[in-house]
Amino acid sequence: MDLLNAIVALANFVLIPATAYGAQLALGALGVTIIYGILRFSNFAHGDTMAFGTATVILVTWGFQGLGIGLGPLPTALLALPVGIALTSLLVLGTDRAVYRFYRKQKAAPVILVIVSMGVMFIMNGLTRFLIGVDEINFDDGTRFIINARDFKEATGLAEGLALRSTQVITVVTAVLVVAVLFWFLNRTRTGKSMRAFSDNEDLALLSGINPERVVVYAWLIATALATIAGTLYGLDKTFKVFNYFQLLLPIFAAAIVGGLGSPVGAIAGGFLIAFSEVGVTYAWKKVAGYALPEGMEPDGLLQLLSTEYKFAVSFVILIAVLLFKPTGLFKGKSV
Repeated sequence: MDLLNAIVALANFVLIPATAYGAQLALGALGVTIIYGILRFSNFAHGDTMAFGTATVILVTWGFQGLGIGLGPLPTALLALPVGIALTSLLVLGTDRAVYRFYRKQKAAPVILVIVSMGVMFIMNGLTRFLIGVDEINFDDGTRFIINARDFKEATGLAEGLALRSTQVITVVTAVLVVAVLFWFLNRTRTGKSMRAFSDNEDLALLSGINPERVVVYAWLIATALATIAGTLYGLDKTFKVFNYFQLLLPIFAAAIVGGLGSPVGAIAGGFLIAFSEVGVTYAWKKVAGYALPEGMEPDGLLQLLSTEYKFAVSFVILIAVLLFKPTGLFKGKSV
């Protein structure tokens, strides 16, 4: 029974939260890697694109709730998500036309575009704060739990309860569906194949008659959709606060670089690697060890390497290690 309690505690506090968090990071990292693969620069405004997209979803959600429109046991935010993606896409495409397009025509170096994206980041951050404020917002409605800890204890007779939130299941299911559609689009459609060709060899793609501006538009649209979906799932699973998305930029970039910038598969793998590393290093393993170890050998300390306040430090250390020893990442993306 103690071993079963250890497994339940491990699943409850490490496996399930890290899987949901990893799915969110993977979607965010996919957006970063698509922009890098097409436009050849690291978009530092990606985190605030997630924040703006989530803010629009929240505002539309409140509008639907005011009209009495909902999805029953599912969060109303899922109904508002397509509207949020559309509104955020208008802002991002407008930003591309007003800002990035000029530097593309000038054939500016990638580092210039990185600096420009930092300016866009601050503007989008201020716009989002003006739009929705700076307070924490919980916009998850509908059914809270699929498995309740108390009911689980009563059903199994175990001392440790298992809680599975609906937002965690929604996150994983949505991520699987989005990734499946994205890979189908990139590998099966003519536009997706042109994007892959443009990413692999821009000059050869231009000689083949591929319209570069069309490829750029689709890249921004896909990255914006991924950012809005990832941001909304993150906000539903936790809470929404604008500054949190600015902080989330570090693990998202770490995930994209660890997996290999420009590699969609690498972005997914990197997202889960970063998530499990952050959760595993900052979790206090005393409870799991107390169940798993023989009686009398229970640890006195928390068995926690770092407190949760330092979870982003884990991403930073992994990012530095990859940049120093394997800059192309696990799946041999483009060198950073």
